[in-house]
Amino acid sequence: MPLISRQEIEKMFSLSDLRETKVYQEALEEGIEKGIEQGIEQGRQEGELAAKIASIPRLVALGLTIEQIAQALELDIEQVSNIVESNK
Repeated sequence: MPLISRQEIEKMFSLSDLRETKVYQEALEEGIEKGIEQGIEQGRQEGELAAKIASIPRLVALGLTIEQIAQALELDIEQVSNIVESNK
């Protein structure tokens, strides 16, 4: 079996050739899909947090305590307290 030179091996596995392989294309698609899913999940979480934060002043106006609000919204007491203080 003849030995293959380093240059021949590099040529065989050139980046442009790799990008044309089915395995590369499938891996790329999978990576893109996972990135999109992660972005959607992150956006959903940020939206939920924004809605919770926006509801804090209304809950204070209804007479709920900081502790009650934190428990109801599943937020830290300190976080709720900071938001209440910043809205005074």
